[in-house]
Amino acid sequence: MMAKIHPTVIVEDGAEIGPDVEIGPYSIIGSRARLGAGVRIHSHVVISGRTHIGQGTIIYPHAAIGGPPQFRSDPGKDAVITIGEQNVIREHVTINGGSAKGGGLTQVGSRGYFMAYSHIGHDCHVGDDVTFANGVALGGHVTIGDGVNIGGLAAIQQYGRIGRNAFIGGVTGVPDDVIPFGMAWGDHARLQGLNLIGLKRNGLSRDRIHALRAAYRAIFFGNGALAARVQQAAECWRDVPEVLEITRFIQAKSKRPICMPPRSETAALDSELA
Repeated sequence: MMAKIHPTVIVEDGAEIGPDVEIGPYSIIGSRARLGAGVRIHSHVVISGRTHIGQGTIIYPHAAIGGPPQFRSDPGKDAVITIGEQNVIREHVTINGGSAKGGGLTQVGSRGYFMAYSHIGHDCHVGDDVTFANGVALGGHVTIGDGVNIGGLAAIQQYGRIGRNAFIGGVTGVPDDVIPFGMAWGDHARLQGLNLIGLKRNGLSRDRIHALRAAYRAIFFGNGALAARVQQAAECWRDVPEVLEITRFIQAKSKRPICMPPRSETAALDSELA
């Protein structure tokens, strides 16, 4: 089907508009934008820069996608944004292009749901099937794994990493890396345990969940240095992929420390695992 474009829309020369695209009143599509098949753009949306949007994505009013990085020394002339398929991007969401220092690419996966006023900073890499509640803010260079769920008004500090299927509570400042399958919340985030609801929803077996909980206890509440505990867990549970995902995440090079649990949690966790 032909694209359906309101007469008040500005589509600059050079923009690529796929079949069956709909663009609502007063939106602006920049010359280097590329919209995949079936993309729906509501009114008053601005798509600028080298922005590629995958098929079936829906963008609501007043979103601004593709602006230059918010970086004093980088005008973002060659900034790139790639957005996957079947995303929902709600009102006033902002996504900035990559910086020259950070590689020039901001990347968003597929099937994400980004609620109103969410912000994705320059050079971020966001996985598939994520959910950002209202007002979530990512600093530059943040990496978000697949299936991550972030509560409203949470903020992830630049260069932070949030592992696959982690959960971040609302109104949480996250200065540290959060492990895959972890839950973190608080004024300054502390690790609060494993995202058991998410693990069950993803069909992880009871045996694997028990192994993962035991490994979590060994890593975060065992004796000795953290590096040694992580290595011991990798060896003890080498046949459990989720444990290995956590140990490799912790061992990977990062600009941020690992988010740790409050020590007062030890007794409660020991009781749960008894």
